[in-house]
Amino acid sequence: MSVVHQVVVEADGGSRGNPGPAGYGAVVIDPATGEPLAEAAEYIGVATNNVAEYRGLIAGLTAAKALFPDAGDALRVHVRMDSKLVVEQMSGRWKIKHPDMKPLAARAAAILPPSRVTYEWIPRAQNKHADRLANEAMDAGRDGRQWEAAASTAALDAPGARTASAPPPAQGPPGDQAAGAARARAALAAARGGGAPEGLFPLPGAGEPDAPVPDAAAPVRLAPAASVPDPAVSVPDPQGRAAAPLETAGTPQAGWGSASDLGAPATLVLLRHGETALTPQKRFSGSGGTDPELSAAGRGQAERAAEHFAALGAVQEIVASPLRRCRETAAAVAARLGLDVRIDEGLRETDFGAWEGLTFGEVRERYGDDLTAWLASPDTAPTGGGESFAEVAERVAAARDRIVARCAGRTVLLVTHVTPIKTLVRLALGAPPEALFRMELSAASISTVAYYGDGNASVRLLNDTSHLR
Repeated sequence: MSVVHQVVVEADGGSRGNPGPAGYGAVVIDPATGEPLAEAAEYIGVATNNVAEYRGLIAGLTAAKALFPDAGDALRVHVRMDSKLVVEQMSGRWKIKHPDMKPLAARAAAILPPSRVTYEWIPRAQNKHADRLANEAMDAGRDGRQWEAAASTAALDAPGARTASAPPPAQGPPGDQAAGAARARAALAAARGGGAPEGLFPLPGAGEPDAPVPDAAAPVRLAPAASVPDPAVSVPDPQGRAAAPLETAGTPQAGWGSASDLGAPATLVLLRHGETALTPQKRFSGSGGTDPELSAAGRGQAERAAEHFAALGAVQEIVASPLRRCRETAAAVAARLGLDVRIDEGLRETDFGAWEGLTFGEVRERYGDDLTAWLASPDTAPTGGGESFAEVAERVAAARDRIVARCAGRTVLLVTHVTPIKTLVRLALGAPPEALFRMELSAASISTVAYYGDGNASVRLLNDTSHLR
């Protein structure tokens, strides 16, 4: 008979202003011993209480699944929360009407089959551990940093608040729950080696399957935060320019060095502006004279992007190109998140000179030799005093460095254009200039690059348009 693995997830979230600065916390607990097996917490920027509570649930379920990756149908999770709304909606007793809640509830329901998850409402006094984690995350955000597991004292509040309302331990051989806790720590250690779920941190003994289970009432000291990215390359510019000053000679590549020394990355979420009248016609539209507004389709794309980021709840700052199409797209997102928009001139599109407003075919017909030279060399500018890709790379990299230096550990939305986004991705990958012509970037698409303290970068996403469907 297969052994059933049973855990309790306690989760919470809060917002200081509703909406306001928000954070979540979640803890996975062994119901037999009361031992916390894993914790998760994160400051998520401006969001509502309900968004933060759902984010806590998602983090808790993700942590529970990561602890028993091979359990399959033998894993049972009992969720305890003081949010009546989340408990009743996820139990199927209340309808989900708010548009910001629907995608979050769907994300939570997709982590584990509903038949393997039960929900229970508990008073806030019995949810102190998760509540404390959420408040630690919000405190960290207030101070301009991310929550650190090593500094957490949330576990100290937990033992006295827990009651016997958790489900009885699953049947199995004597001591199986203690052994399961050890296996969970080992599984989490393995998950960390390959890149742990973001915001998830193991408790002591994570790399020691045979470690003794500590007394549930004893203070639990947490492992240092370790945001382990995928292996990535450094970001030298092939032409030797100052386009990649983040490169540090001799530093280990992210994911292979000592991840605990890197700290939380500055995460740049790159949103291309919505469509203009020129976009479907594939006309050159840079910063050299054409400054079109969003079309009706583009405004719809901006609104869908705003809905996506509101549900995601992770963006803490918005920076945009000064051009109108980006300012309009950024304004739509900012209105939903309650944030201001900072303008950075370095994020503007290439100046295409005399090619502005023309199609590729029209440029080839009128300026064939100039176009051929432009395609062959990043140092060649478009006809009529435009910018070369090398010049664009220098100012985009300078903007990147300003933002990364100011926003370590934070998630920043950059609303910009095709060339700046492709340039940031190219530099992060250490790819040659011709890589710009080998990337597809749709209107209102999302890409993501994380930048670590040792100068390395990790490309996380490219040209995602799922939020537009």
